[in-house]
Amino acid sequence: MAEETARYWTHPALPGVDLLTARYIRHSFGRHTHDTYVIAAITEGVEEFHHRGSTERAGAGSVALVNPDVVHTGHSGAPDGWSYRVLYPEAGLVAAVAEEIGTPGRGLPGFTEVVIPDARLAGMVAEIHRAAERDDGLAADTLLRLTVARLLRAHAGPAPTGPGPATGRRTVRQARDILETRLAEPPTLEELAAAVGTRPFPLLRAFRDAHGLPPHTWLNQQRVRRARLLLDAGVPPAHAAAEVGFVDQAHLTRHFRRIVGVPPGAYRRERGRG
Repeated sequence: MAEETARYWTHPALPGVDLLTARYIRHSFGRHTHDTYVIAAITEGVEEFHHRGSTERAGAGSVALVNPDVVHTGHSGAPDGWSYRVLYPEAGLVAAVAEEIGTPGRGLPGFTEVVIPDARLAGMVAEIHRAAERDDGLAADTLLRLTVARLLRAHAGPAPTGPGPATGRRTVRQARDILETRLAEPPTLEELAAAVGTRPFPLLRAFRDAHGLPPHTWLNQQRVRRARLLLDAGVPPAHAAAEVGFVDQAHLTRHFRRIVGVPPGAYRRERGRG
């Protein structure tokens, strides 16, 4: 059986875009979101993932799409796992392309399909990776914009608005702000609810409605995001773990890999900090 491999990296010709090249067999991604879009070209095998209450299957020659802040998972849908090449473009980049090509609609665009069986499109995503790997920045940037434009024209519309009444959204936003400022020493759920003027169960329901995750899971995701910024700045993984509130480096590694797909040490090395 082939070994699992994963590389999470960036290229200077593609600012605002992370890239993941991976083969996974036993690895699984926990429930998480990205603040970027996800454009994943499956090159071998089958990836299976939960998305908005459904189980999706993406086989070789298809492209899986996830909008920012949408909860999803990821695991093997076949005994031999799956291989894929993933683009994580920032929302601002996708919005800029939409504006340049005159895509109708106001606000941030959203993909309207989750799995697209399109070998040509999957090949375009893979070719962006290959161009970056051979350091052909002009080709990588050109292909990226052509790919995003094609997706926007054929498979996108206005992004959906968040659920729930304005009062509930405001309460969740206040709770989220508290958690973001207290990553290392978060309050209990009861303390958090009291701080925003509600009770624990109403806050828990509103938080899950808004983010698809309970507060503690959302908090760990924010810890991983903050840890990525620290690793990008050259902070060693053990120090990053302590600064964002994980008990030790092992806890950071477990959560980091279930969200990003690689351990923090490998992530840091690709940033030239190892």
